[in-house]
Amino acid sequence: MKKNIYLVLVLCFISCDGPEPRRPIKVKTGSYIKQSIERNKLLLAKEESTIQAIIKKDSTHTYVTGTNGSWYYYNTKNEQEKQTIQPDDLVTMRYSLLNLNNDTIYGFNDIGTIQYKVDKQELFLGLRTSVKLLKENETATFFFPSSLGYGYHGDDHKIGTNVPLKAVVSILKVEKDSILN
Repeated sequence: MKKNIYLVLVLCFISCDGPEPRRPIKVKTGSYIKQSIERNKLLLAKEESTIQAIIKKDSTHTYVTGTNGSWYYYNTKNEQEKQTIQPDDLVTMRYSLLNLNNDTIYGFNDIGTIQYKVDKQELFLGLRTSVKLLKENETATFFFPSSLGYGYHGDDHKIGTNVPLKAVVSILKVEKDSILN
């Protein structure tokens, strides 16, 4: 009888593999990410189409395509100045933000005059790259798709989700980085 009990115990220990891990009920395939990418592509195409329609209707300005996916025209151009703004320059500037229907979101007085150390301080992406396209005493009007503005999140105040922006940017003064000069 003792041999049978030992034999049963030995067989139990040998046949037990331990706990088997549970398999997930849902297998994630990355389809959410793929859907999000497609949604963003469609949104960008729609916003760019709207901006292109505005440009096409505007016969009074000559538009330039920015390096970052924006479009702009000069309100005031400084032909005498040869050098554009570079990283580490200290820029004194003013800007206003409007929606594509020309409704003011933030006026010049709302934002005020700011000093911006180029590429060292936070500005929204479109403005950060566009400042470097201008020179001292120039003003330009930029059109940004929402991905270059405040994107999906907005600014938590007046700019909502996925709002394309129109920005009027005036460069008042540029102090060149003294290390480079």
